[in-house]
Amino acid sequence: MKKLITVLCIVALAFSIFGCSGASKKYEIALITDKGTIDDKSFNQGAWEGVKKYAEENKVSYKYYQPVEASMNAYLDAIKLAVDGGAKIIVTPGFLFENPVHKAQTLYPEVKFVILDGSPHNVTDFVTMATYDSAAPDFTIKNNVYSIFYKEEQAGFLAGYAAVKDGNTKLGFMGGMAVPAVVRFGYGFVQGAEYAAKEMGIASIEMKYHYTGDFKATPEVQAMAASWFASGTQVIFGCGGAVGNSVMAAAEVNNNKVIGVDVDQSNESATVITSAMKDLTGSVYSALKSFYADKFPGGKSEKLGVEVSGVALPMATSKFTAFKQADYDKIFAALKADTNGIATGIKTDAFTNDVTKLPVTIVKVSFVE
Repeated sequence: MKKLITVLCIVALAFSIFGCSGASKKYEIALITDKGTIDDKSFNQGAWEGVKKYAEENKVSYKYYQPVEASMNAYLDAIKLAVDGGAKIIVTPGFLFENPVHKAQTLYPEVKFVILDGSPHNVTDFVTMATYDSAAPDFTIKNNVYSIFYKEEQAGFLAGYAAVKDGNTKLGFMGGMAVPAVVRFGYGFVQGAEYAAKEMGIASIEMKYHYTGDFKATPEVQAMAASWFASGTQVIFGCGGAVGNSVMAAAEVNNNKVIGVDVDQSNESATVITSAMKDLTGSVYSALKSFYADKFPGGKSEKLGVEVSGVALPMATSKFTAFKQADYDKIFAALKADTNGIATGIKTDAFTNDVTKLPVTIVKVSFVE
C-alpha cells in the first residue's frame, strides 16, 4: 500500500509539473484548421506553412488548433483556446470561418484575425438572408480582421486552358463541398478549357462534373474517379483537399492524369501533371509580416489574382507534353492585362453550383450524381 501511495504521489507531482509547464506556455500566432488538417497537402497546409515560415524565421511562438467538428460553436471554442493560449493573431483558413470570425472580432477586439477565402458576416442562408443571431444581415469587417480572397476562377482557368492545350479533350472536375472557392475553381476550369478549344479549333470538349459534399478521401470518390478514367476521361481536376488524394489513387492504377489544387501537389503522386495554386503560404506570411511591423491591414478585404501572383500553375514541376512555358507566360500575361476582356469575362457566380448555366458551347458539361 505504501508503494502504491508513493507511485500515485509521483504521478500526481509529475502531472502538476507538466500541467503547469504547459499552461504557462504562450503561443503568439495561432491557426485554426477547418474541416481538413495541417498535413492535408492542400488549403490548411498551405496556410500553416505560411505561419510556420514566418514564426521560425522571426523566432515567434506558434501553434495550431483543430476543432472537434465543423460547426460555429466548435470553431469559436478553438478560437477561445487560442486566445487563452496567448494568441495575438489568429489565421482562419476557409469560407466556413465567416460566421465564427464575425462573432470573434467583437468577442476578442484585442486579437487580430486573418481569414482566408472569406469575409465576416452573420448570414447563414443567402437565399432567405437568415442570420445566426436573428439580427439584420451584417457584413462589418472590424479593424482587427483582414479578409483575403483569391481569384480561384483564374487558377482554374489556367488549369483548364493548359489541359486542353496539352491535348486533352475529355476532362473531369471532382470538387469537394460546393463552397464558393471550389465553385470558382470549377467555373474557371470549364471556361479555360472552352477558351483553349476555341483557339485550337476543337469542336467539342467533354467534361464530367461532380461535388462530393466533403473534403475527405473516401473509397466512393476513388471508385467514381476510376469509373471516369475507365470511360475515357483523360485528366481529372481533384479540387477539394483530400478528395484529390482519392482521385490520385484512382489515377495511379492505370497511370492516368490529375490536376492538383491550392498548393503544388506534384510530390503527392506521379499522376499530378500540374496544380491550380493559390499563394496561401505567401499571403499568410505577408499578413503576419504586416502585423509585426504594426501595419496590419485591418478592416480590409482583398482579392488576390494574377496581378500579384496570387494564383498560378507551378510550371517548374508540371508534367505537360505540349503545353510549354512560353504558352503559359502568354496566357498569364493576357489574364494580367485583361487582354480582350479575357479576365473580366470569366463568370464567377459562386452562390450557385449550377455550372450548366455558364455561357459555354464547346465544353459539354455533364453533372454526375
